[in-house]
Amino acid sequence: MAVITLHTVIDAPAEVVFDLSRSIDLHKISTAHTNEEAIAGRTTGLIGMDETVTWQARHFGIRQKLTSKITAYNRPFMFTDIMVEGAFKSFTHQHIFEYNTATGRTHMTDVFTYHSPLGFLGKLADALFLKRYMTKLLTNRNRVVKEFAEDEAKWRQVI
Repeated sequence: MAVITLHTVIDAPAEVVFDLSRSIDLHKISTAHTNEEAIAGRTTGLIGMDETVTWQARHFGIRQKLTSKITAYNRPFMFTDIMVEGAFKSFTHQHIFEYNTATGRTHMTDVFTYHSPLGFLGKLADALFLKRYMTKLLTNRNRVVKEFAEDEAKWRQVI
């Protein structure tokens, strides 16, 4: 099992950051380099409790599909999505939002826990490249969430 924890401070209300984090349209923007497309389930707008989305993208030169489902949801404090089908053995992605009224900023925490397939080979892949790749992918996503959240004209385009 691998765990990636990221912390991002965003100069925006938690409601905006929360909604951007569950925006299918913003996710597409943040993963444009992988040609990621939502092809089933919720394919546009804001994903909610018990909804699924199936993504198709190219990672490591291979076209892959992954379906995730929102299994916990408490707006604007947290939501969790899990993989129900895809290349990983499993994953859980917790999104946590804490708004600081004194600073007007939201502290966004991502906890991405996953199990690679293929036993020992999967663990080796984690150590060699997969964890670094996933960290970069999530960090880029958070950079885009921050960029949009801190610019009202931008966030209004996707939520």
